[in-house]
Amino acid sequence: FCTPCLQECLKPKKPVCGVCRSTLSAGTRALDLEKQIEMTETTCNGCNKKMYLSKMRSHAASCSKYQNYIMEGVKAVTKEPLYNTRNFPNRFTFPCPYCNEKNFDQEGLVEHCKTLHSMDAKQVVCPICASMPWGDPNYRSANFMEHLQRRHRFSYDTFVDYDADEDDMMAQVLMRSLRDK
Repeated sequence: FCTPCLQECLKPKKPVCGVCRSTLSAGTRALDLEKQIEMTETTCNGCNKKMYLSKMRSHAASCSKYQNYIMEGVKAVTKEPLYNTRNFPNRFTFPCPYCNEKNFDQEGLVEHCKTLHSMDAKQVVCPICASMPWGDPNYRSANFMEHLQRRHRFSYDTFVDYDADEDDMMAQVLMRSLRDK
């Protein structure tokens, strides 16, 4: 995660998970996982030395062969990117259409607008809708605050596969409905 997105997730008012956006609760140590990490053996991909997983991080920091291994991987990936990221719209963070403050997740944008712009009657384009395949980047909502509260109470990512066409989605819905009976 980039720093601005991670900071948005960890706001003191309501910290949320960086992946699913659910509210974080006070954690407890996963002692069973710690024990498994202490007892699991692995091999360094650089020098092929065997060690416990718990020692791998400190070993990797000092192993020049491992660092070369990582750099070779970085070079391979950066030489020929598989796709141009500029062709994919950002559907995870949005700017405020009123004040252009950036890097709000969907919930953060709703909260920001409710707190700071609830009385602003200016017609604006919904940045969430504009990022969707079906969105119109020029459509100005007559009542943006009402729109936000009605249309964006949940994240589309939970329910939408952006890579599936309408026929694929219909087939998936039909299959799920048959399984639910």
